Amino acid sequence: MTITLRGMTWDHPRGYAPLAACAALWREREGVEITWDRRSLQDFESFPVDELARRYDLIVIDHPHVGQITREACLRPFDLNGVRDIAEGSIGESFASYHWQGQQWALPIDAAAQVMAWRPDRLPDAPRNWEQVFELARAGRVALPMRAPHSLMCLYTLCAQLGAPGNVTGPDLFEPEIATQVCDYLRTLMQWIDPACYEMDPIAVYEAMAQPDARIDCVPLIYGYVNYAYEGFRPVQLAFADIPHWQGNGPRGSALGGTGIAVSARSEHPDEAFAFARWVAGAAAQSGPFAAAGGQPGHATAWDDATVNAASNNFYRATRETLDRAWVRPRHDGYMPFQHAASERFVQGLRTDEAPAALIAELNRMFRQSLPA
Repeated sequence: MTITLRGMTWDHPRGYAPLAACAALWREREGVEITWDRRSLQDFESFPVDELARRYDLIVIDHPHVGQITREACLRPFDLNGVRDIAEGSIGESFASYHWQGQQWALPIDAAAQVMAWRPDRLPDAPRNWEQVFELARAGRVALPMRAPHSLMCLYTLCAQLGAPGNVTGPDLFEPEIATQVCDYLRTLMQWIDPACYEMDPIAVYEAMAQPDARIDCVPLIYGYVNYAYEGFRPVQLAFADIPHWQGNGPRGSALGGTGIAVSARSEHPDEAFAFARWVAGAAAQSGPFAAAGGQPGHATAWDDATVNAASNNFYRATRETLDRAWVRPRHDGYMPFQHAASERFVQGLRTDEAPAALIAELNRMFRQSLPA
């Protein structure tokens, strides 16, 4: 009798195509069937993992959920002894971001952070610093995805780049002086950017940017999507680079994203689920069928691979420093509601005349309330 596992991932070619391709190979190799359902990017960032664990054996998650899922006991932890090769091949903090309270709750299969996207058909090179970005913005050639939670991610990244990464253990998340400076800068920048960006996530910005008549030539902070670096994926092929330098600071502190594959605590076939998860997160699958099917691997072997880079216009080499120096968001139980509420509150403050210092103080108050008692 064929064992069938159900998996849930997110609805973008980067999210489902590599898993579908790997599942087909796994069926041929092991005789285990894996079907994959999808949910929207917005749903992926907010839908309760506990509810998904009631229906699926394998779940693709992002790391800020780990505090909540630890309390809910809805996932099975991985044996660290069996995944050391994956840990050693992690891009930046991708593997560590799924480690919480002594347990490994997921394996990174996709590595991402806020990087820079640009139009090589219009710009001779990627902007090197924020001064150059600002000049492009004043010419109406810059976009910035600001739909929740991406507005908050921009605040995170720029604070960390200036040497004040968020204090994930609290009590205050933001250093007031630096965060106020960043808030003021983003408000000024957004005056030159189409306000429609306040309702756009990265996918929406990429889809607009990759059209021949788009006015968007540069997006300085956006979660990297390798698919748009492929020739023929969309009418215009995009290029990627590390985030711009600011005040002499290089591409450090970008808010880490990416995804990990987890096993439901309610799966009736945990051994089979663990086996697939370990294989698809490993070097061979990541640099082979996973990358070839349009995935954005989480394993360094793939990021270093010449063939993988050639197919993606050097997406991986061009953004590697940003990924290796990325910052891990808070992950405590109670963080996820804060992330959404704070993102919307931040946008509200940016779109009004609210004093930046007062806005940052309010975000810090909200963060204190999110911390475990």
